[in-house]
Amino acid sequence: VQLQASGGGLVQAGGSLRLSCATSGINFRLYRVAWYRQGPGKQRELVASITSDFDTNYDDSVKGRFTISRDNVRRTVYLQMTSLKPEDTAVYYCNVVHSGRHYWGRGTLVTVSS
Repeated sequence: VQLQASGGGLVQAGGSLRLSCATSGINFRLYRVAWYRQGPGKQRELVASITSDFDTNYDDSVKGRFTISRDNVRRTVYLQMTSLKPEDTAVYYCNVVHSGRHYWGRGTLVTVSS
């Protein structure tokens, strides 16, 4: 199982970014996929998830600003981030649980300047 996240970068507060996570090694359409993040000095936290039925869930801190989506043909999950805030600065990881084990992408750094 491999996950490759991309799309991070430096953006000013109020700006937008779209993260992508390409997967391989799993029958992607059957899995719930999630985005987590870990800010400086903080624990890793769940940002958003999307099930195989396209049901979505968001942390309260990103509701109304972030949108998770998936493309089962491309086996890719996306995180559209808008109205970014400095507190969104973190390394963002995509995640899937396969056979009881968590798999993580390498992570992509998002830095939001004030």
